[in-house]
Amino acid sequence: MAGNGFQFETGFLGGNEIKFILDALPVDITFVNKDDEVQYFNRLKDRIFKRAPSIIGLKVQKCHPQKSYDRVQQILDSFKAKKIKVAQFWINLEGRLVYIRYFPVYDGSGKYIGCLEVSQDITDIKKIEGEKRLL
Repeated sequence: MAGNGFQFETGFLGGNEIKFILDALPVDITFVNKDDEVQYFNRLKDRIFKRAPSIIGLKVQKCHPQKSYDRVQQILDSFKAKKIKVAQFWINLEGRLVYIRYFPVYDGSGKYIGCLEVSQDITDIKKIEGEKRLL
């Protein structure tokens, strides 16, 4: 960290810039730490899966339906054991196709530090055909 931001290998971002960048991405992002606790989510205006600040610190398993608990635990265990690099699902939700992906996050030495959930409405993306170029 440098000043009020972070120095990365590829540049510098201020703390506010990081916040606004994450909130501007057209995806729901939720980070679950190594202890399976929800640590962060972005504040996208039109989130697919609504989040309340009260989920921060909760075990992620409690944020899913009871019938999904075993599958959530299996994914987390697989990430911690480095058995899989991604878990992905897609569901129909209120007439929209939602693509949900979970990624393990490791530090520079390969130690598991958490899991990133990324959800995206891909309904309109699936309709794209041909090309549309900038120029």
